[in-house]
Amino acid sequence: MENAGLKQTMSKTKSQTKSKNKIHISLFERISNFVCEIGGSITSRIQFAGELALFSFATLFWLFTKGAKRETLTAAFYNIGVLSVPVVMLTGTFIGMVLAVQTFPHFKLVGLETRIGAAINLSLVKELGPVLAATMLAGRVGSSIAAELGTMRVTEQIDAVTSMGTNPIHYLVVPRFLACLILIPGLTVMADLMGVLGGAFFCIQILDIDWSYYWEYSRNMVGHFDIFAGMFKSIFFGGAIALICCHQGFRCDPGAEGVGKAATRSFVISFVIILLLDLLLGIGLDRIQTWICGGPTGSVL
Repeated sequence: MENAGLKQTMSKTKSQTKSKNKIHISLFERISNFVCEIGGSITSRIQFAGELALFSFATLFWLFTKGAKRETLTAAFYNIGVLSVPVVMLTGTFIGMVLAVQTFPHFKLVGLETRIGAAINLSLVKELGPVLAATMLAGRVGSSIAAELGTMRVTEQIDAVTSMGTNPIHYLVVPRFLACLILIPGLTVMADLMGVLGGAFFCIQILDIDWSYYWEYSRNMVGHFDIFAGMFKSIFFGGAIALICCHQGFRCDPGAEGVGKAATRSFVISFVIILLLDLLLGIGLDRIQTWICGGPTGSVL
């Protein structure tokens, strides 16, 4: 009897020890898998940054050595610039009106409703105009570029271009990059103009604000440097959108699902980069404005 009880006790002890070892092993596996996932994510991000940098250098090399062909550049200008004008104008108009609706109660609360034009126009010219124009460009044009080039990659059309002795980056990427770089400042001006007009129409006609005070305070608040800052930032936005979307199209995965993922990734990454560039450029331009002008100064709009 005593031997049987001793054997049962020893078997229970062994089973408990095995269960504890299994728990330790499973916990170790979970931790190791978690660390591997983090390492793989960081590695993929670094690899993506390196590939994008090499892709950007290759684009700039072909741009400065051979430029772009007129026939491909004309088509890119039309698709990227002309076809984007309606959506940019519509977006700018409604953003100006929305700003008027949202800011008017707060300005009226402190008796400064006549100065609402300065806030609307300054925020449009310096921040919202460039960012919204770039966002519309990334959504309408960037996703289309990624899908188009991704389809060409999947159907081996890019390989066919290479086999014919033509560099695909020079033939496919440079015209799109140049079109985005040149035309986005014009789209930004269009968004700014329509936003200013939309906000002025809503404030003067709907909110019954005196038009002379509206434009006077806007003229005194919005300066030439503010307009330059918005235009300057838009150039970086356009270049980033073109490079990211073309790069996503070139590294597209096989199949229709890969093309869809490339289009989605191109817009998401472009939007994040637009916001990051807006932050960094905004900080730098504000310091330059303080150094040159001694602070924000207004002039004729």
